[in-house]
Amino acid sequence: MANTPDIHAAFKADVNMTASELEKWLKTDESKSVGQDSGDGESIGHHSGEHIVRILHKKKADLTADDEAHMHKVHSYVSRHRAQGPHDKKDVETSRWRYSLMNWGHDPLKK
Repeated sequence: MANTPDIHAAFKADVNMTASELEKWLKTDESKSVGQDSGDGESIGHHSGEHIVRILHKKKADLTADDEAHMHKVHSYVSRHRAQGPHDKKDVETSRWRYSLMNWGHDPLKK
C-alpha cells in the first residue's frame, strides 16, 4: 500500500473528471448500464463514483481513513481496467469499458 502522499498523487492522476462532470455522468442511463451489481440494484462502480464525488468535494486535510482506502481502490481499479482496454479502438467512445472507467472518475478519452 502506498503511503498517504503517494495515494493522493495517484488518485489525482487517475481521476481526470471533475466532481461536477462525474455527478452529471452518474445520472445518465449509460452510467447505470455498466458494472457489477452490488446487491442493491446499483453497480459497485456507480457507488464508487458517488464516493469519489464526496472525496473531490473535500479538502485534503478532511479526508478520512475510509476516503483514503477508497482512493487506493480507485487507483487499483483504474490501473487494472485501463490495461484491459478494448480490442476495437474505433468504438471506444461508446464502449462499456469507457463507461465503466468513467463511473470510477476516469475518462480515457479526456486529455
